[in-house]
Amino acid sequence: MATTMDTLSHKAQRAAFGVALDMALKHIEKDTSKGLLDVLDISQKFMGDTFKKETFEAIRAYISNPENKWMQFVDRHLHRLHPNVIKTTALNLGFEAAFRGTKTIRKMRQEHHCNIPWLILMDPTAACNMRCTGCWAAEYGHNHNLTFEQMDDIITQGKELGIYFYMFTGGEPLVRKKDILRLCEKHYDVEFHSFTNSTLIDEEFCKECVRVGNLSFSLSLEGFEEANDGRRGAGHFNNVMRAMDLMNRYGLIYGTSVCYTRANAEVVTSDEFLDLEIEKGCMFSWYFHFMPTGNGASPELMPTPEQRKYMIKRIREIRANEGGKQIYTMDFQNDGEFVGGCIAGGRNYFHINSNGDAEPCVFIHYSNVNIKDHTLLEVLKSPLFMAYHREQPFNRDHLRPCPMLENPQMLRKMVEESGAHSTDMESPESVDHLCAKCDDYAAAWAPVAKEIWAEQKHKKPSYTNYDPAQERGVFQEKIDT
Repeated sequence: MATTMDTLSHKAQRAAFGVALDMALKHIEKDTSKGLLDVLDISQKFMGDTFKKETFEAIRAYISNPENKWMQFVDRHLHRLHPNVIKTTALNLGFEAAFRGTKTIRKMRQEHHCNIPWLILMDPTAACNMRCTGCWAAEYGHNHNLTFEQMDDIITQGKELGIYFYMFTGGEPLVRKKDILRLCEKHYDVEFHSFTNSTLIDEEFCKECVRVGNLSFSLSLEGFEEANDGRRGAGHFNNVMRAMDLMNRYGLIYGTSVCYTRANAEVVTSDEFLDLEIEKGCMFSWYFHFMPTGNGASPELMPTPEQRKYMIKRIREIRANEGGKQIYTMDFQNDGEFVGGCIAGGRNYFHINSNGDAEPCVFIHYSNVNIKDHTLLEVLKSPLFMAYHREQPFNRDHLRPCPMLENPQMLRKMVEESGAHSTDMESPESVDHLCAKCDDYAAAWAPVAKEIWAEQKHKKPSYTNYDPAQERGVFQEKIDT
């Protein structure tokens, strides 16, 4: 079905959506529910059948219920956020990325028969002002950086493929905050997000973020002061609290990035920890399972099967429609059922390190292609990325999504067959060395995951937006032991 937008140019589409959005946002100031329903009506009118009718109806039901937990969450933050941040985020993440970008990505996947991601992670620099236990970035040194021109070219190419969402990792990305702001200005139609240790966030930078409107943040935090600073260094916890207070005052979008380990899994999901995040204005908390990446990694920090089982239950309890907490939580290792397993290798994202090496995942440092010598499309058609395209999903049990952590035999196979090399710039790690650290973990987790998966009420066997197996006309059975 054609949409209202199909007959307009891109520039005219954005302008029309922006005008309609301005009118709806004015209503939000007086009546949040009415304003949000206006935004939803506008979105449905403009986007047509890009998303299912049932999706809009479910959202409309949420908005119409003032007692709903998530309606209260949205209401609180809409009155906290700066108007320019709200409007720019809605235009870039909603209109450009979710609507126009998604349509283009679907078309490009069919045309090129390879993965085309929804977002790209890249490292502006390997430099970092901290040395956190278990972080590979601390081993990379300070000598590698992507130039402004290289990052600009990546984004320009990406937009042609439909990619309108870019995240910065590192190193500490904000070492390059002037260049990041330049990218935000030039690519005003793109949404940017930076993972950061928070130490370089100051008042002047917050003012600039309000001005551009298209940069949000995930602040690294791994518990309360003693536990957090034990891994990240004395004073880091207080730096995070200071940065949150500043960003809250200026109406910015931010949350936390939490690496959960054997030592902190229970603390970082406790009511007390979540209440602190909510009090400080956090909108979300991303949880990442500790990965034993790098020769100097500490495998003993990997959670036990019992802890991982607890994490699955607890994260879903926190974000449940009833009860829990008014903060959106996501566990990238345990939420595989909602995205059809592994999303790396360009299926939904991939990573470019500060040397320009294109890696399938931010945790898997192997590559056979560099953006300095290849286009993004050539990267996505390179041997290792095409191996991901052929093999995904790596397991029918989406509680075992990763080709490294839960299916190490798959990563060994793909790296060896594609001829990919280690991209660790200081201490190259062989794929056998990396996967050997995961073999026992995978074996211990498999029966626990199988039991939980069998009990799950909501199973999603394939990613509905794109299933390469269906494209080939056959679903390959994966190793399930």
